[in-house]
Amino acid sequence: MQYHQDGFKPGDPAIAEANQKRQAPDEIDVLIVGSGPAGLTLAAQLAAFPTISTRIVEQKPGPLQVGQADGIACRSMEMFKAFGFADKEAKEAYWVNETAFWRPDPDSGRPRRGGRVQDVEDDLSEMPHVILSQARIHDFYLELMAHSGHRLLPDYSRQLIDVALTADPDFPVEATVKVLESLPSSDTWAPDDQTEVVRARYVVGCDGARSVVRRALGYRLDGEAARQLWGVMDVLAVTDFPDIRLKSAIQSADHGSLLIIPREGGFMVRMYIELDELDDGERAGDRGVTPDTLIAKASAIFRPYTLDIKEVAWWSAYEIGQRLCPSFDDVPDDERANRAPRILIPGDACHTHSPKAGQGMNVGMADAFNLGWKLAAVVEGRARPELLNTYTEERHAKAKELIDFDKVIAKLFSAKPTSEDEVEQFQQYFQKQARYTAGVETRYEASMITGDSAHQDLARGLPVGMRFHSAPVIRLADAKPMQLGHMLKADGRWRIVIFAPSGDRGRPGGPVAELCGFLIDDPDSPIRRFTPTAVDLDAVIDVRAVFQINHRDMAVEELPPLLLPAKGELGVTDYQKAFCPDLKRGPDIFDQRGIDRRAGAAVIVRPDQYVSGILPLEEVEALAAWFNPVLIEPTSSR
Repeated sequence: MQYHQDGFKPGDPAIAEANQKRQAPDEIDVLIVGSGPAGLTLAAQLAAFPTISTRIVEQKPGPLQVGQADGIACRSMEMFKAFGFADKEAKEAYWVNETAFWRPDPDSGRPRRGGRVQDVEDDLSEMPHVILSQARIHDFYLELMAHSGHRLLPDYSRQLIDVALTADPDFPVEATVKVLESLPSSDTWAPDDQTEVVRARYVVGCDGARSVVRRALGYRLDGEAARQLWGVMDVLAVTDFPDIRLKSAIQSADHGSLLIIPREGGFMVRMYIELDELDDGERAGDRGVTPDTLIAKASAIFRPYTLDIKEVAWWSAYEIGQRLCPSFDDVPDDERANRAPRILIPGDACHTHSPKAGQGMNVGMADAFNLGWKLAAVVEGRARPELLNTYTEERHAKAKELIDFDKVIAKLFSAKPTSEDEVEQFQQYFQKQARYTAGVETRYEASMITGDSAHQDLARGLPVGMRFHSAPVIRLADAKPMQLGHMLKADGRWRIVIFAPSGDRGRPGGPVAELCGFLIDDPDSPIRRFTPTAVDLDAVIDVRAVFQINHRDMAVEELPPLLLPAKGELGVTDYQKAFCPDLKRGPDIFDQRGIDRRAGAAVIVRPDQYVSGILPLEEVEALAAWFNPVLIEPTSSR
């Protein structure tokens, strides 16, 4: 964490200085409808930009307290690290280290442990797979937003009635909001007639599976329900089942399946319990499921192990189904050449699936993280509006992949095992798809922000289109051991990570110094062209370098000026741009990520931490042109 850049200030550095000017609530840049995981991810990203006015309206009367999602994938933890609260999350959460598989004994039919596997494979991510209440995730986001300069908080008890495009060139989206309850924190924003009209440049519908925003766009969630009824409950229980503190999948001979997810705190457990199949036209609510129904079914699956439920903290019943919206924004495909989106939808508003793969909350947050930096760049005038077209292009394809995967995993969970081979198939599929459920298998196709793989051999372990895979390094200036990926903050900046060729120490005349010289001095440099004069040199494109030399054999004073930039009002030096391998705590990053030691590489990383492209260090013309389709030159560039 860097602070004191503009002078010493006492107190908590995580709390930004409050903006003096408060934006009028009825004319704003971005209106977010809904304060679930997707809405808060987007709001937290936009709160990082002082010039962007954002408002969140939420129908519920206050923050979420209990229930709903709980599984946090490794990739989501990487994202939380970029926001700055992953360590808090990891401290509270249950860590999923191993998964146990229980199957019916062929002779007795009683459950027996059939396998136990490592949950996250080695070097899949530096972050763990954890379990923590969705409400606590909300709390971390709300705290981050409240500490931003905007002091951003949701306006609760606000129901969206309608949203529509208008001819207004400044605020082309109009939303009608009903005030359900006048709250003390929002009294000054509640009009006398209890209905208000909000005019916005963009509206994002994070309002769930019954999304008003989606309906206003004329879209439906298309798909099929599996007619399989499941129940879920968070319980405090006493049992002699030995794997109650392990993630466990139990398939019984005659009573269906059950998934155990241990919860945070060391005592509570979540159980997903297979119930009966629904008849045609029947809904989950028609069965009259109660906590006693779930306890009785769980006890039957556990038998002969005992299950004494002491308290049910939360429960629900649901029908498995997978549904997908045809588009995630308001622009028909045949009009994309002429206009960019103004209304967009992420998360459950545009795709729904079963909880079995633990992906719902994670994918919704990934949608919002993908959208957030793009929306911020367009609103601030740093990027072309057509950048927003890549949101539907990228995330619709990922949602389709998730639904296809979810259909398979839900079917395997509900299948009654008739042979050892079928049971083994379930376990093998579960293990095979671990990378996918960890969230690290997402790969974006070539587009205006993702290049081809022509130079992939220069960095084989950093595939173009996939997230930048972190590895241990030593920060040169202060010898701090750290993860290289942790310098990729959720601040909207592009990165160029220079991997130095063998023997290069950053001295004048070497490849790193030559590239840095081009980037800081040449009129064609993207830093010179796209960075305004009134901001820091790295405000738009942040350059870092990783050298092959041991950090004790390097000389900080020999680094090129671009890697020791002057920052802030006082012109203080930023010493956090150069790194070396950390051979004490892990493999050499050049070996671990397949970096060409002889040639080195320039890795371009998007603001959402995905690898945009890889170039040879000497191809400065290609680097100069890389950002042309996306960024806009300011009126007074460097």
